[in-house]
Amino acid sequence: MTDDAHRFTGMYDECRQRVWAYVVSRAGRQVADEVVSETFAIAWRRLDDVPDSALPWLLGVARNVLRDNVRAEVRRETLAAELRAWTEGDVADQVTERMGVLRALAALPEDDREILILVAWHGLSPKEAARVIGCSSAAYRVRLHRARKRLAQAMEPTEAALPHVRNLSEEWS
Repeated sequence: MTDDAHRFTGMYDECRQRVWAYVVSRAGRQVADEVVSETFAIAWRRLDDVPDSALPWLLGVARNVLRDNVRAEVRRETLAAELRAWTEGDVADQVTERMGVLRALAALPEDDREILILVAWHGLSPKEAARVIGCSSAAYRVRLHRARKRLAQAMEPTEAALPHVRNLSEEWS
């Protein structure tokens, strides 16, 4: 096996599941395998451009592949279906707090969800997540702070505020 093939295989083994999870969190399971395959095909073609810390680079490529291949409306519908599946199928999802977080997360704009998910679910540092999004670390931290505030507000809706959260709650019940 060549050095390039060995490096690629190691990167694939180390990062494939996390790239797949990222794609599922953005667009659902229906397109995840295709997007992950394309992401790693690009990584193979551009292996010299892949940094030693490959995950943020791969997530950035996956993000671009999603933008090129999936229409925004299809992604929103698929993500909503995935979130519904998470709240209905898993015993752990019966926990009230988790369901409340998932509902509030679903009520947020897609950009806020992505910013929160990169740090909370994918375990990236703000610096790494900023690379995925394509902004500075400072800009990412500001966006993260604002997204966290909106999530907190969505988790405690009032009658006048965030009626779409109530509608989602009724739809998922």
